[in-house]
Amino acid sequence: MVPVSSLVAFAVASVVLIAVPGPSVLFVIGRSLALGWRGGVLTVLGNATGQLVQVIAVALGVGVVVAESVVLFSIVKFAGAAYLVFLGIRTILRRGHAARQPAPAPPSSRWTLVRQGALVGATNPKSVVFFVAILPQFVDYHAGNIPFQLALLGAVFLLIALVSDSLWAIAAGWARLWFVRSPRRVPAVEAVGGAMMIGLGGTLALAGSKS
Repeated sequence: MVPVSSLVAFAVASVVLIAVPGPSVLFVIGRSLALGWRGGVLTVLGNATGQLVQVIAVALGVGVVVAESVVLFSIVKFAGAAYLVFLGIRTILRRGHAARQPAPAPPSSRWTLVRQGALVGATNPKSVVFFVAILPQFVDYHAGNIPFQLALLGAVFLLIALVSDSLWAIAAGWARLWFVRSPRRVPAVEAVGGAMMIGLGGTLALAGSKS
């Protein structure tokens, strides 16, 4: 079991790290600008689910293999970057589509947003490096059960990120409402969201393997 002092210290460190907007926040903001706050929150849920896969991989030792292997790390990095660019391009091409369909999105569409967010979260290379480098520093190796401790720390981080990213999604969604009071602005705002995703994908693709 992780000592309470270490758990609190990790939670505080997580809050500080999460407060600084990173790739996940930029992705969520882009999605919220393009799809509204509901789409942003569903993206946050999906993103957390994808990162949970990374936490489990780190707890089982797979994350270290990915982070240390140039080939595997590059595959994850470029797959995630390519998918972000794809989502951004599709958002731009379909801008204004949501405004022409005022009815709430069907369950299948909502699950699609969650699934897309999960894929981005699972292939975020910066998250892999973070979990591999940071989580072990707060583990009590004398207490044993290392995989459980790593999973617990990862779950704490994801819970804090889930709350923080949801607030970003809601804020960006409300900003979208303010900008799109005129229907003519809708395609422009959605194009900005798509451009953010494309830019983020390009940034991840060009980032160094350990940066």
